[in-house]
Amino acid sequence: MKKQEQAAIEAVAKHFGGTWERSEDPSQTFVSIAGRRIAVAVTTVKQRIAHRADLAKPRLRFDRVVRELIARLQAALRTSVPDGTTVIFTMTAPIRLPSKTAEALEDKIRVCLARRSSRVHCEEAIHGNQIQIRLVKSSSRRISKVVGLVHNPDSDPDMLIHITQSLLQHIAAAAAGHTRGRSAKERWLVTIIEDAVARVETYRQVYAQLSIPTDFTKILMVFAGGRLETLTGAGDASWLRSEGALAVRRATGSPWVG
Repeated sequence: MKKQEQAAIEAVAKHFGGTWERSEDPSQTFVSIAGRRIAVAVTTVKQRIAHRADLAKPRLRFDRVVRELIARLQAALRTSVPDGTTVIFTMTAPIRLPSKTAEALEDKIRVCLARRSSRVHCEEAIHGNQIQIRLVKSSSRRISKVVGLVHNPDSDPDMLIHITQSLLQHIAAAAAGHTRGRSAKERWLVTIIEDAVARVETYRQVYAQLSIPTDFTKILMVFAGGRLETLTGAGDASWLRSEGALAVRRATGSPWVG
């Protein structure tokens, strides 16, 4: 186990007042908390692009217009996006012409899908809103096919796309590759966030839209200095009261994982 991974598990054990142990299988790690033995997987989300100093940390918007636009595009494109593909789009707020903007964006996404390329990225302005569209591979047909990220104009859309791709790639891979511990009824995922580029709520809102199928009962984020936050998990519902997270659930119909 790498030092960074070991430090992250130690931070989790300390936070919950428990201990951690390695098993004879090097791919298995466990934490014991209040008599519960929990199998733990670790993944690392790395930053691969530089943060622009003139842009604020990304913050998503989820007002009624945004929710309706995302829901409309998801419904319209549900059968058009191939299995194994996720369309990520970013858009600046406010959306002044929602119907026309949604129609034009749907047409643009269909053009991107028609290219049949494994990686498509395009940028343009639609009715005064700056748009980015990226097609990425996904590992399951249950993962959301359309993810909409509407943000303040001073936010960095590249960072939002990066966050979405990173969570999709690393959490889906961890869910597929981690073997259940025989003596553990619970499975947690510890996600190390290197060089955090957004607020905790942004990671939660993005993850909620992705709807990655997992059987992890809890997914935790470990930031620099060992700071621990919950991405999702049973018994950790305090953040669900935030307007943005609840808006995602209403707009997408996605269940919370855990």
